[in-house]
Amino acid sequence: MEHPENNEEYKGLTVNGGVEQPSIINPYLKRGRFRRRELSAGEMVEGIVRGDITVLSQAVTLVESVNPDHRAKAQEVIEKCLPHSGRSVRIGISGVPGAGKSTSIDEFGIHVLREYGGKLAVLAIDPSSERTKGSILGDKTRMEKLAQHPSSFIRPSPSAGSLGGVARKTRETIILCEAAGFDNIFVETVGVGQSETACHSMVDFFLLIQLAGTGDELQGIKRGIMEISDGIVINKCDGENVDKCHLAATSFRNALHFFPQPESGWTPRVLCYSGFYGIGIKEIWDMVYEYIDFVKANGYFDYRRNEQSKYWMYESINEHLRSHFYNNAAIQARLEDAERIVLAGEKTSFMAAKDLLDMYFNERDSF
Repeated sequence: MEHPENNEEYKGLTVNGGVEQPSIINPYLKRGRFRRRELSAGEMVEGIVRGDITVLSQAVTLVESVNPDHRAKAQEVIEKCLPHSGRSVRIGISGVPGAGKSTSIDEFGIHVLREYGGKLAVLAIDPSSERTKGSILGDKTRMEKLAQHPSSFIRPSPSAGSLGGVARKTRETIILCEAAGFDNIFVETVGVGQSETACHSMVDFFLLIQLAGTGDELQGIKRGIMEISDGIVINKCDGENVDKCHLAATSFRNALHFFPQPESGWTPRVLCYSGFYGIGIKEIWDMVYEYIDFVKANGYFDYRRNEQSKYWMYESINEHLRSHFYNNAAIQARLEDAERIVLAGEKTSFMAAKDLLDMYFNERDSF
């Protein structure tokens, strides 16, 4: 079918361009007019101690920043918050992916706030993509009750390549939350396997969430994350899954007999519950606070806190050495050449690394 506008007799016709549309941007808006004033380290500490959630969030962002210019200010904030920290109960919550950690934390948190009062901070660690380095940071969407509670603070953070199930600056974030008056702190790890145990080195009670039907008894006997757990709970104990959960609990109890007695003197317990339906939550937290009273009475609570401080001193040394090595100008200039030599097969990876380290330490010795 031919279009009439293509006919020769209409060639003299013209089409109006119409009215020019105005810009969607307000021309009277001054850029930077609403820019937030950057707080000094002293003002940030004052806001944190006052319990200002907005300032606390800014401080956590500052601490997590990889910008070298932010490091000195972040360290100053942490140092000034240290005298106000240390007065909370730190609970680490870990488990395999899909075990229901976020849903359970929503129920756990509401129970703790209702029964024990105070303020609760949840530090949720989300895994970062190995390809894009991004994180969804969506665990908060599963904590509908806590997200609306005025006494709770939920902070999702990317793991950013950090191993052990926690983020690179989770330890420092705990200090900031304690200074802000949060007396209960939950650290939710990423979905972990058997060896990601860094969370244990920063909490007072390590709770492991398991599922029924995840393997035979040999899996339970294997050392690693089960060996450091202060309590094991089996989720999704509802409906037709009740018998399976109780059978799995028996297997885990039997497996725990193969482990040596923990330094705390506490014998880990195995309980069943349903995070979705809120069944068995009270029994779990009775166990947690019974443990806290037990280790405070025998002195292990303070001993463990001291051991954790020593552990993180060495971790900080390792982190600063690594950062200083890769930010060294001479190393940065030689890294690409070292990669090319290794890829060409002219030198092994171990020798290339040794040459770079020798150059780095020789440069340090020359000062």
